[in-house]
Amino acid sequence: MRIKNNLFLLPLLIWIGVPVFQTENPGPSPEAAFKGETNFEPYFQDIPGSEERIAMVPVTGGTFLMGSENGEKAESPVHEVALSDFWMATYEVSWEQYELFSERRIDHLGSTPDGSEITIEIDAVAAATTPYVDMSHGMGRKGYPVVNVTQHAALTFCKWLSAKTGKFYRLPTEAEWEYACRAGSNSDYFFGDSQGKLGDYAWYKENSGEKYQKIGQKKPNAFGLYDMHGNVAEWTMDAYAEDTYTSRDGNMTKDPWAVPTELYPRSVRGGSWMDDARALRSSARSGSKAAWKRIDPQIPKSRWWFTNAPHVGFRIVRPKITPPKEEIEKYWLEAIDDY
Repeated sequence: MRIKNNLFLLPLLIWIGVPVFQTENPGPSPEAAFKGETNFEPYFQDIPGSEERIAMVPVTGGTFLMGSENGEKAESPVHEVALSDFWMATYEVSWEQYELFSERRIDHLGSTPDGSEITIEIDAVAAATTPYVDMSHGMGRKGYPVVNVTQHAALTFCKWLSAKTGKFYRLPTEAEWEYACRAGSNSDYFFGDSQGKLGDYAWYKENSGEKYQKIGQKKPNAFGLYDMHGNVAEWTMDAYAEDTYTSRDGNMTKDPWAVPTELYPRSVRGGSWMDDARALRSSARSGSKAAWKRIDPQIPKSRWWFTNAPHVGFRIVRPKITPPKEEIEKYWLEAIDDY
């Protein structure tokens, strides 16, 4: 039953016509560089009511070749994709950040009479059930990436953060994720093709000690993004299918998104601490599985937690230009309906 107890309204401003701040390398920046967002530049997103903040770096849009002819069937054919500007979180979302999101759920979007602002109404209802076990599985919490969360939970975190800050946050699409991971490269990994260097940039099966590791310990890519290869795999907005790229062959696609129509599978990217080197390639794709809930005792099974996915987390993005209300609803509601 939905409880109509609206606590507050916060504006989600529509940014229109903000000039693009061109830079040759929108990559790593010291904390002093995260001053704000008057221009398309790095900034820190403070989470109101806490000391937590999320570092965001700009990813200037452009075209790139998505996929690989040397990978798995699901990675081909290679095709051209054009993307708009967006910010991406420097790091994967941590346990500390995720745990600030509790006992609230987005109800619906509204708009001001002149259409200049979008507001989000929040109901005081439980957002995430309390898990029956420690979802970190004893691998660590402070400074570590959140894991075992469903795509539904990750998306609802984005909605909650948007309501708290007045800025539109969501998960990246597969195309945005791969573009950001590649950071201008065309190789298997953003640093080249050699697996011998992977340990400098990623936690994976060979060096992880059979557990995830603290965020941001390895070298970043050219955009200043950490742990794009390995540590934990990351949710995207997209449905997963082996033939996703087939329909795009021969045509440049603008800001593609494979909208989910079924519960499984949804796309995760980047590989994890439990994967071999090949699964960490920039083009590597994989999908969620019902087996990730196999020991969940709840009936019906929890929409918030995967009990068997200690290798899956997420990071967030923010489009440079906030889309209209209808498009925001599409990103959130259509993707969240199933879990």
